[in-house]
Amino acid sequence: MKIANGVKKVVVIGGGTGTFTVLRGLKNYPHDISVVVTMFDSGGSSGVLRDEHGILPPGDVRKCLVALSSGKQEEILRELFTHRFSKGSSLKGHTFGNIFLTALTEILGKEDRAINEAGSILNIKGNVLPVSLKKAHLCAELEDGSVIEGESNIDVPKHDGNLQIVNIFLKPKAKAHKEAIKAIEEADVVVIGPGDLYTSIIPNLLAGGISKALKKSKAKVVYILNLFTKWGNTNNYSASDHAKEVLRYSRLKRFDYIVCNVEKMPKEILIKYKCEKKFPVEIDEDIYKYGENILKENLCRSDHLLRHGSRRVAKVIDSLI
Repeated sequence: MKIANGVKKVVVIGGGTGTFTVLRGLKNYPHDISVVVTMFDSGGSSGVLRDEHGILPPGDVRKCLVALSSGKQEEILRELFTHRFSKGSSLKGHTFGNIFLTALTEILGKEDRAINEAGSILNIKGNVLPVSLKKAHLCAELEDGSVIEGESNIDVPKHDGNLQIVNIFLKPKAKAHKEAIKAIEEADVVVIGPGDLYTSIIPNLLAGGISKALKKSKAKVVYILNLFTKWGNTNNYSASDHAKEVLRYSRLKRFDYIVCNVEKMPKEILIKYKCEKKFPVEIDEDIYKYGENILKENLCRSDHLLRHGSRRVAKVIDSLI
């Protein structure tokens, strides 16, 4: 792997809570961190601001900025940027961070400039890079031939969620941001996941130039497997099903490392997830076809929810670096 002034270049690809978790842990290690984040969200506060102001959706970017924030004001800034208004017809449902990024974009004229400025204000440890600056919608073709348009409609299906997704694409096609391509090409390690397969992870791989950059890069590629399947997206998906889909869209042959959780999960919490049609991802034998190294780790953090522990995930990634 390449060494630049003794510091390794780590690129995290994703979006949503999974990427937030990785970044929050990884920022405590002395690496040069960049995150390539999906820009095709269409739901909630991001979707409203996207439609009303003609900007790229700020939600996933906001989470990454907050995850990488540091300094004496870290806690209050994190609370401020994640604060969601609960009253008023105009502000209700919006987060302060989304409104702040929208205002910065209108002042500075470009989303990437607004993100950089917000990063300076939050004193982030790393770089947040939009995967694309082009406006596009995420679309999913289902096994019955129908097409669902819009990230939010794929994420929370209004259609028959038992139907499998057979293809995912952008409409119109979107070229990747040159800074995202450059970061991947120069990386020592690329971390993909965890996160919703079809709405947080794969959308990044659809931007023109990303798969080419991954193939060109000499980076070790690490895939962090999800803990649960998701109804309407990954029904009955095993570990190998997840890995195979990411490889399909990335056009990589294999991952250098696939990191799987094997920690036992509390039964009482699993029952709650079952009611939401979410089930633990089975680590099947076929997973060995898709990774040079399969790492089985205790990664789970549980309170009232089951999710990856940021410190545990970051420790595994750092050991590979």
